[in-house]
Amino acid sequence: MKLILASSSPYRRELLERLKIPFDVMAPEVDETPRPGETPEKLVERLAVEKARKIAGQMPGALVIGSDQVAVYNGSIVGKPHNHDMAVAQLRSASGRTVTLHTGLALVNADTRRMQCEVIPYRVTFRALTDTQIESYLRLEQPYSCAGSVKSEGLGIALLEKFEGDDPNTLIGLPLIRLVRMLENEGVKII
Repeated sequence: MKLILASSSPYRRELLERLKIPFDVMAPEVDETPRPGETPEKLVERLAVEKARKIAGQMPGALVIGSDQVAVYNGSIVGKPHNHDMAVAQLRSASGRTVTLHTGLALVNADTRRMQCEVIPYRVTFRALTDTQIESYLRLEQPYSCAGSVKSEGLGIALLEKFEGDDPNTLIGLPLIRLVRMLENEGVKII
């Protein structure tokens, strides 16, 4: 079966390339606005499933991967900052705190409509950050398309003190350990 990553994220694409299996990328058009009262876990689960199902509906004979991620600071959902001022606010809020990232992962078989879905948490503890450190990091890295303003695969690692979770790839947005199991459930051999 053809494998498709339903994402516009270059970070997810880079992660999936690590598995050394052929895949295509299609960007789904999905409204990512949280619904009233929706928990972070339900939000990322819904969005991962919607992304995968949308592309699966267009691509018979495909296995489609959907994923979505949010950060939770002080009980509030924090997404991508999109601009400098929002990134500053996000990093000030996270300074010295532990933040949970929730990543929804879905795999949909377009032919059988079988869907596998999980929400994988990952916790990061930030160092106490000064405004100078925040400004310097944002000027150098510009992580405006990263949930919570953290690009951990780059200079963002310097902002962090501790990681807690089963799969470090979850931090970047695509939990490969879980994905390998899902793909194997659909008969895809990785190694």
